[in-house]
Amino acid sequence: MPLRLSPTFRAALAASDRALAGIWVCSGSPLVAEICAGSGLDWTLIDMEHAPNGLESVLAQLQAVAAYPITPVVRVPSNDPVVIKQVLDLGAQNLLVPMVSSRADAEAAVSAARYPPRGQRGVGSALGRSARWNRIDGYLGDADEHVSLFVQVETAAGVDAAYEIAAVDGVDGVFVGPSDLAASLGVLGQQTHPEVIAAVHRAFEAVIAVGKPVGVNAFDPEAAQSYIHAGASFVLVAADVSILARSSEALAARWAPATTAETDRASY
Repeated sequence: MPLRLSPTFRAALAASDRALAGIWVCSGSPLVAEICAGSGLDWTLIDMEHAPNGLESVLAQLQAVAAYPITPVVRVPSNDPVVIKQVLDLGAQNLLVPMVSSRADAEAAVSAARYPPRGQRGVGSALGRSARWNRIDGYLGDADEHVSLFVQVETAAGVDAAYEIAAVDGVDGVFVGPSDLAASLGVLGQQTHPEVIAAVHRAFEAVIAVGKPVGVNAFDPEAAQSYIHAGASFVLVAADVSILARSSEALAARWAPATTAETDRASY
């Protein structure tokens, strides 16, 4: 029986008249991913770079969110053609590749995500969830229509090359990462430093000039809104683990405030 795949993140962005709001899923839990998927947000980032996720847990999370009206994007741990092949074969339709700092990096990511002769993706559609075990008619010929590829600019060199990166055929959009960008600019941990914000805006301008969508992560609502005003088409506005951490801390502050003695002991 022929099956259909969901629209890509590329298609969701093209169809939207507003910036798409997303949540970062870093816990590695399919249950938490499913809870986030039912939130009403537009997209979710399943992270393999800075989260305890392997192939099996990514597969379980993709399956958990599939029943909900949210678009999952998987961030692979690196620009590695083997990992990209494996994650695509799991059925991920939308990839984010980190640490892309040059046109060559972007071209390598595109090549890894495309079948020959346009790229080097290994052919295993009969074995993989990507083609639903050959239940998607014409998957091999139409694979590019079923996959969207986004690359992450998060270094000073990447900002300088943002126009060339975005212009690569097969790059569907660029995501700017202020955290690593701050480190690259010598202001580690200062994502709202004026130099970082200026660099983010330069990357935005370059990507928008190419005509591609650009996104960013900004957990502070005012920062997120300012980036949307600057042209961001998609924004990560929270993470599952940060929501849990801050909310549990608020509960502790309300219901289990530290005594003076406890505070003194903690300072030793």
